[in-house]
Amino acid sequence: MKKHIVFLFIMACGFAQKPIFSTAKVKAVTVYTNAAELLQTTSVNLPVGTSEIVIKNVANYLNENTIQIGAPSTVTVLSVQFTKNYISEYEIDESNPAIKKVRDSIYIVQKEIQKIQTEKVSANKTVELLDKNQTVAGANNGMNVAELIKLADYYQNKRTELNLKLALLNEKEQKWAEKLEKLNNKLEINTQKEEQNSQGKLIVQVMNDVAGLVNFDLNYITNTASWSPFYDLRANSVKDPIQMMYKARVFQNSGVDWKKVKLTLSSGNPNQSNQAPLLQQWYLKLNNPYTYSDDEIKKEKLEEVVITNAYSIRGNGNLKSQPTASINNYTSINENQLNVSFDIDIPYDILSNGKAHSVALKEISLPAKYKYYAVPKLDKEAFLLAELNDYGKYNLLPGEANIIFEGMYVGKTNINPTQTTDTLSLSMGRDKKIAIKREKVAEKSGIKFLSNYKEQTFTYDITVRNNKKESVTLLLKDQYPLSTDKEIEVEVLESSKAKINEEIGVFNWDVKLEPNESKKFRISYKVKYPKDKIIDNL
Repeated sequence: MKKHIVFLFIMACGFAQKPIFSTAKVKAVTVYTNAAELLQTTSVNLPVGTSEIVIKNVANYLNENTIQIGAPSTVTVLSVQFTKNYISEYEIDESNPAIKKVRDSIYIVQKEIQKIQTEKVSANKTVELLDKNQTVAGANNGMNVAELIKLADYYQNKRTELNLKLALLNEKEQKWAEKLEKLNNKLEINTQKEEQNSQGKLIVQVMNDVAGLVNFDLNYITNTASWSPFYDLRANSVKDPIQMMYKARVFQNSGVDWKKVKLTLSSGNPNQSNQAPLLQQWYLKLNNPYTYSDDEIKKEKLEEVVITNAYSIRGNGNLKSQPTASINNYTSINENQLNVSFDIDIPYDILSNGKAHSVALKEISLPAKYKYYAVPKLDKEAFLLAELNDYGKYNLLPGEANIIFEGMYVGKTNINPTQTTDTLSLSMGRDKKIAIKREKVAEKSGIKFLSNYKEQTFTYDITVRNNKKESVTLLLKDQYPLSTDKEIEVEVLESSKAKINEEIGVFNWDVKLEPNESKKFRISYKVKYPKDKIIDNL
């Protein structure tokens, strides 16, 4: 019993000592898609016994459940707490005359601000009362002209007086608020215990066996950082492979600047639930069915292949590739069962400003097969596609890509490696040297009335021309409508030997064009439906 009393007495004496302040330094960071894990270090000169350490330069928001403190075996960590405002949450020597003086001034200023706010409320209520009374008086037909003029003058003068008073009160409130901010800043300086409120702090209570300098490792997760992949795709011609620069945009607003840190980027998500799903009973119930529109059906079924369209952004000059081949020597890719991580050996500076910081990860040469793709019903231009096989081995993640073709910046595209097809198609931009025209053939189109039905025929000619100096292969597509109603019949009349996908109603042509060669394709179909009905989207 005596031993316990002595131990508690020692602890009480130890925690009665003034806290020891230390600043943590960021050593390494692992950035996830929506969070970051920080490894920080700090050194503290500790006496024998118990001490309270306030570690500054910690992220302004963090997951307290993830905090880990590494210390030598001679040090026992008793407790860890996180705070953003050490002064208000943990009293620091309030008997200090300088602190007491500032505290008193803050109290007086707060009283003045409260007084001004009360006066503003009273003035606003008076304005509301005047406005209501003006409405009531205006509706009173029993008043003569002189009384109305007198009332209007009074309302105008009083309304002006109240507005001037409110403006003056707002100005006074602003000045007092500025003074309050200066006093709060002065309080921080006088205590000399805290940096800006944007940074967090860890309050660590420890017991030390041997006096001397002790090194601590801090590890925690904060949700104030993220990263997203993006790419530069360069190709000199359709005969060359794509040179892909794998990059990352890193964002962080933790309140702590990362200076010369070892950076790791991971595709993992530490915030997602790791609870395996369980099946529950599945009960059926009747409900009104939802009717899908023809537009929704077409949107779902139109495309057979997954293609990412390029944005139409053109550059005015040639972009030269930067000498970035050496980046491969500084980045290692680790692929495990659940995610992919990129370990970068080059020290990086990532400032806490919420802005995108570009980080080069890897340069990859992608062997690609090129072909052109066109859907003239939707777009009159041809797109150059690069098809990649076995793309899973490159550890690609969904992201935006810049396209530089033949030394020219031609626009942006999106890479989506999460698809289930064997081939990944990348849109490398538009090629205006392939001319495409789609025209309706008037003499082969029209409406016929047959008893209770009418037939509407549509015929189109599609002409493609290769104005390039080399031959090209083009995947050409068009479509015809599908019927979901037994009263509507659709029949294909002409297809120019197209491969027809009847399930989604799409014509496909694999076209090879020599230089300066043109080819024409005709499609025709008719739609038969009751003549007293209208098809809105035909």
